[in-house]
Amino acid sequence: MSDSTSSGSDSAAPVEGGAAVTAFDDVPLNRFHLRITALTFCANASDGYELGIISIALPLIAAQLGFGTVWEGLLGASALIGIFAGSVVVGWAADRIGRQRLYTWNFLLIAVASAAEFFVTGPAQLFVLRLLIGIGIGADYALGPTLVAEFVPRRYRGGLLASLTVLWTVGYVAAFFLGNYVVGLGDDAWRWLLASSSLPAVAVVLLRIGVPESPRWLLARGRVEQARQVVSRLGGDQAAFASLARAGRTSSETVRARYRDLFGPAHWRSTAFGVVFYNAQVVPYFAIYTFLPLVLLKMGVGEEDSTSDGLLNLFLLAGSLAGLWFVAKSTRRGLTVWSFAVLIASLAPMAIWPDAPTALLFPLFLVFTFTMSAAVNLDQVYPAELFPTDLRSSGVGLLNGLSRVGSAIGTFLLPLSLDHLGFSPTMLVLTLVLVAGLLASLAWAPETKNVALD
Repeated sequence: MSDSTSSGSDSAAPVEGGAAVTAFDDVPLNRFHLRITALTFCANASDGYELGIISIALPLIAAQLGFGTVWEGLLGASALIGIFAGSVVVGWAADRIGRQRLYTWNFLLIAVASAAEFFVTGPAQLFVLRLLIGIGIGADYALGPTLVAEFVPRRYRGGLLASLTVLWTVGYVAAFFLGNYVVGLGDDAWRWLLASSSLPAVAVVLLRIGVPESPRWLLARGRVEQARQVVSRLGGDQAAFASLARAGRTSSETVRARYRDLFGPAHWRSTAFGVVFYNAQVVPYFAIYTFLPLVLLKMGVGEEDSTSDGLLNLFLLAGSLAGLWFVAKSTRRGLTVWSFAVLIASLAPMAIWPDAPTALLFPLFLVFTFTMSAAVNLDQVYPAELFPTDLRSSGVGLLNGLSRVGSAIGTFLLPLSLDHLGFSPTMLVLTLVLVAGLLASLAWAPETKNVALD
């Protein structure tokens, strides 16, 4: 990450010491920038769709295949476990062998595994397939934001990265409405639901063919002429390339970063903040919304109340869209701190007063839903801005991967916790997770808005 500071405005800021801005970071937004962002939408939309579909399909699958709460929890968490493996391993590999090839072909794994879900005959088979889907999505979580951050102008970086999370919500909401329609079409409707995600995955593979390698990564590896060709292909002039080349020569004169440097003196605060911040957001999110009908039932909202379900999904979508405005207008640190404060204030009453009237708890849950959906837009923005080029994919992959470990544990334990501990203690634990996120943000959150990436 650059050591430059930001005022939070949309204008380009000079780097420390009065040096000229990085020209490549300030080129006009063009069609390629929009293309690389749009193609990265797919991982986030697929993740939201996969989570939404499995939450709707699980009751039908359990009834037809005959398994209990342990398998239900494992299947709910399976894609999250795969996302951990894909994010960490592929993120590490992309800093060493390049982003482009992995980015192009990881969706082929998602397409094949999704189509194979149609033919499963037992929970173990479904678990393996959803694990593979998670690996493909996790790979894209490491690669997509990294490429968007390394290609797009810094003035638009926050908005475009935040829009990736909006697509997660779009995928989740689409799964809700499509799933609730399809499940009534027969006992095998869940098979069609799970396999449906193979179609967009095939389209992604085809559309990503021809995406170039990141010129920042090429320069970090000493491949100067290839980097020049990529910059020229994207419409950059000699000044844009020269700015990257100067940064590349500076990087080449130093020792190449190693994975363990993420935990060294220069980067441990960024790593620690990223891990706690990311987990504190997604653990409650995934745990609650994977088993949303069960959570609503504990609040006194009956399963037959489809209006409440639909209202929550609309609040999810509205919050996600509002989050784009918050990311554009707020500082990264300020939005993080205040969103955690609102989330704590809206979830804590459910832990302290679980027998409160539904007329009180449900509106608080709507506030929680809106705020969480807005805040998670930062999940695709902050990680890509925390680390330098030679550690960016590794850092993004690590934060995404570890967040999914927490999410998988929370998703697996939530139905068991509700059954054995009760609603109030479960909500208390999730509230304490949010408190940890607030404290970590106050202690370590840097301001990265509009910084020039190195």
